[in-house]
This record gives sequence, structure tokens and C-alpha cells, in this order.
Amino acid sequence: MNSNEYHPTWPRLSSLQTPEGNELLAGSIYCIGRNYADHAKEMNAAIPSEPLVFTKPISSLLIGAEVTVNLPAQSQDVHHEVEWVIAIGKGGKNISLEQAWDHVAGWAVGVDFTARDLQATAKKAGKPWTVSKGFDGFAPVSSFSAKPSAISLEDMSDYQLQFQVNGITRQSEHLNQMLFSASELIQYLSSVFTLQPGDLIFTGTPSGVSQVVPGDRCLAELKDPNGSTTHRLEIVIE
Repeated sequence: MNSNEYHPTWPRLSSLQTPEGNELLAGSIYCIGRNYADHAKEMNAAIPSEPLVFTKPISSLLIGAEVTVNLPAQSQDVHHEVEWVIAIGKGGKNISLEQAWDHVAGWAVGVDFTARDLQATAKKAGKPWTVSKGFDGFAPVSSFSAKPSAISLEDMSDYQLQFQVNGITRQSEHLNQMLFSASELIQYLSSVFTLQPGDLIFTGTPSGVSQVVPGDRCLAELKDPNGSTTHRLEIVIE
């Protein structure tokens, strides 16, 4: 099992390149909240009328097939949130909806870990969520794969996210249940920020989020329409 030791090669996005053929390094981490209606309901929160955006620090990112996530002493209630994670290959500002998919270099499956107790306290006080989302290792992702040249955004609609804890499925949903599509997210984000090659977008989590505790062994997967696993991330909770 890999350790959380950071080293110089760490935030390279495996198998991904810019259109010019340069290696992609991880950049900003944008995350989308409440992008599945059932998750918004389970959080007793309103369904957003536009993407709900927050960010994670680069130190929260772990990349690989197997990772270890250490729970922080500051929280007693850390939850898993499995997500489709998109990597930007070509940056830009005010990217149109029609061109947005062309800016995707590839993707992975990842988990937005959340210190739910800290998040609830921050919400109640009207404060940002940054601390609850930003601990070291709170954004683990699988190895990335390049976007096939022939695949369209519509082709991804029947792909499925799945998350298991100790062999029991807790989250399972198709990408077509996203309230805002990948292209809509790119369009929106680029209207606010100038996106850069290597930026990551955690596209939101379906319902079924729940607590993890030390000793849990977790499995995040992205499956194609035939049910075959295309991306796999094993996580040990310590």
C-alpha cells in the first residue's frame, strides 16, 4: 500500500498531456457541491440553480491506484463522497458550452472527503467550508486516463460511480444524474476563473455519503455502460 509521502513527482497527472504534447501537472482543484439532486436532499439542502463551487488545496491531492488517508484529529465525523474527476488539458476563459468538451484531457475517479462535523459548524456560523474539505489527503484520485478521441459527453452519461466500504456498496449512481454536465461546469467555471491545463474538477457526488473510520477499506470505481471498471481507487483509512 502506498504511503502519503510527498515527493517531487507527486502531482503529475498520469497519461495526460496538453494539446502541444507537454506533461500535465495538477493545478487548481475545483469542486462542485450538490450536483446530484438526491445528495442535496439527503443533506437537507436546496438544489442549486447554478454550480456551487468550492476549492481544495493542492496538499489534499493524492494520485494512484492505492492510497492511505489519515483521518485528522480535529474531526470525529469524516464522510466519503465519490466523484468523477475531470482534468483540463486546454485552458481558457469564457469557454463556450459547444467547445467545453474539447478542453477535457481525461479523467479519473476520486473522493472528496469531508469533515462533516466541521462543515456543519462552519455552515451554522456562516463561515467557509475550506477547513472541512482541505485536510492532507482529502482529495485522493485514481490514475488518470486520456479522453478517447471518439468519445462524446453523451457517451459518458451511462457511466456509473460506485463506492464500497468493507465490501458494502454505499454509493452507486450514473453520471446522467448530474444536475450540471461536465461541459456546463467548464463553461461556468471559465466564466469566473481562467482555467489552466492541469486544473481538476470534482464534479459532485451522488447520495449515500456516510462516515468512515480507521481500519475501513474503501473502493471507488467508475464503470462503463457494460459494467466494466475503467477506473479504480483503493483507499485504506487510518
